[in-house]
Amino acid sequence: MIEQRRLGAFGPEVSALGLGCMGMSEFYGASDAAESLATLQHALDLGVNFLDTADMYGPYVNEELVGRAIAGRREQAFVATKFGFVRDPTDSSKREIDARPERVQAACEDSLRRLNIDRIDLYYLHRVDAKVPIEDTVGAMAQLIDQGKVRYLGLSEVSAATLERACAVHPITALQSEYSLWSREAEDSVLPACVRLGVGFVPYSPLGRGFLTGALRSRADLANDDYRLTQPRFSVENFALNLDLVNRIESLAAAKGCTPAQLALAWVLAQGAHIVPIPGTRHRHRLDENLGALSVHLATAEIDSITQAIPPGLAAGGRYPESMLRLTDR
Repeated sequence: MIEQRRLGAFGPEVSALGLGCMGMSEFYGASDAAESLATLQHALDLGVNFLDTADMYGPYVNEELVGRAIAGRREQAFVATKFGFVRDPTDSSKREIDARPERVQAACEDSLRRLNIDRIDLYYLHRVDAKVPIEDTVGAMAQLIDQGKVRYLGLSEVSAATLERACAVHPITALQSEYSLWSREAEDSVLPACVRLGVGFVPYSPLGRGFLTGALRSRADLANDDYRLTQPRFSVENFALNLDLVNRIESLAAAKGCTPAQLALAWVLAQGAHIVPIPGTRHRHRLDENLGALSVHLATAEIDSITQAIPPGLAAGGRYPESMLRLTDR
C-alpha cells in the first residue's frame, strides 16, 4: 500500500504523491493519448489516487482523459480539478480569469460532464479574479458542497491573506502552488499560513517542470512548441546558468543512491506531513521513478545540507513571465 497523507487538518487521506495530468494534453510538446491513459491507469493500479486536472488544460480535453481513465474505477480515484481560467476559442494562448459566482456553478457542471462523474472530490479556484471578492467566489463554491456536487474546496496560487479571508467563509482543504528546490516563495508566508489554518499544501511542478530531473541538458531537448521555451528559466542565458543547480542535485542524489528526481521530491515531501506534491508525467516509467521518492528517507542533517547547497533564490530567472505573474495573488 502506498504511503498516505491527510490533506488538511480535516480533509481526506490521499496518496502521498499525486499525479499532475496537465502535460498529458498540451504544453510539453506532442502528447500520446494512449500512453497518457496507460499512465493514469498504472497510477491507479499502484495506489496513486490523487489525480490533478483542470478545465482549461487541453483546452478542456484533459478532464475527458481523466474521466476515461477512472471509468469503472471511480472509488479508486480522488479527483481534483480547477476552474477560473477562460481561454479564447480562436486563440487558446489568450486567457482571462472569471470567478464570478454565476460562473462557478456553470464551470462545475461542465467539469462534471467532461469527467463523467457526479461529484468532484476537490474543486479549486485556479486563480483569484481581481474583479471579484474572494468571499463571493468561495461562497458560491461552498454552495456546490451543499448541492452534493463537490466534496472539498481548494485554492491555487493565493496569498496568505487571501487564504485567511477564504477560510473565514468556508473551510479550505488544500492550497496548490508551485514549490520545489528552485521555487521557494511559498516558504515566506503561504506555508506557515497553511499550518496555522490547517490547510493542506499541494506543490505543483515539484520537479521544476522537468528541469530538476537532469533529463534536460539544452533547449534542443525541448520540442519547438514546448511552452517551457517561453519561460524565463528556460531562456538561452538562464538555461545554461540553471544547469549548475541541476549539477548540485545530481551530486547529492548520487551520494544518496537515488535519482535527481527522487531526491528533489524527497526534499519536498520532507518539508511537512501536510504537503502532498503532484509531479506531472505522461510516462509509466517516470511515474515509477517518482514513486521511488517515497522510499528515500532524508535525515535532518541531509535535509539541511540539501537546503544549504541549493538555497532560495539560486535559480536564474523568474518562475513565470510577468504576464503570468500578474495573474497570481501576491
